[in-house]
Amino acid sequence: MFNWLDLVQILVIVILIWIFYRTFIKNTQSEKLVRGLFSLAALWILGFVMSWAHLWLLGRFFHWTALFLSLSLIVVFQPELRKFIAMMGNVDTWREIIAHGGIGMRDTSSLDAICSAVEYMSAKHTGALIVFPMKMTDSVITKPGVRIDAAITTELILTIFFNKTPLHDGAMIIENNRIAYAGAILPLSQNNLNWKYGTRHRAALGLSEQSGAVVLVVSEESGDISIAERGKFTKYDDIKKLRAKLEKVLEK
Repeated sequence: MFNWLDLVQILVIVILIWIFYRTFIKNTQSEKLVRGLFSLAALWILGFVMSWAHLWLLGRFFHWTALFLSLSLIVVFQPELRKFIAMMGNVDTWREIIAHGGIGMRDTSSLDAICSAVEYMSAKHTGALIVFPMKMTDSVITKPGVRIDAAITTELILTIFFNKTPLHDGAMIIENNRIAYAGAILPLSQNNLNWKYGTRHRAALGLSEQSGAVVLVVSEESGDISIAERGKFTKYDDIKKLRAKLEKVLEK
């Protein structure tokens, strides 16, 4: 019979899995593979259902398939498992994870690269348009641009938005913690904007009006840094506040 001890055990397992995910999987290439775990869980459940319905052959088939796939995860997640085992023997690491919910252990290189590039472009008055799609369909963007699929680095961002390159006038699209596209054409806002807002700002606002995307803009004229979200602009003069905002955006 199910009792409160079973509930406590389930909660402990969920917490350990969540810490492992936030610390080693989130914002990495392995994050895509986590989706496959849901299919694996479905196989286990389906196997039990088949056995319960006295369909023994199908039940055993699904159970053995799920078992084989479970063992294969050891190979797929080998780097993450190695880090996790090493972490288990480090008392200071556990203290930090317990205190910060695993956030302190996550890789912040992408966030560092974006903030460093944006700060530099702001100082040099280099125009930039960076899209964080969030919940957005591909049909919202007029032209997705050129497929990049590269790691986020300061140097690559600065190269793409350098005013002598063919892609600098379009938008950069960040997906799955990588630079997915560059030179994308965004829908323009039809609202009457202040005269100081150019095409980049109109494009950023237009996309934020039509989708849940968050769009970062660096003004070529003034060097101002702004974020368009839900059809409104927020200006960021403090790079620390901008970093805090982008950290929340990248977590979603």
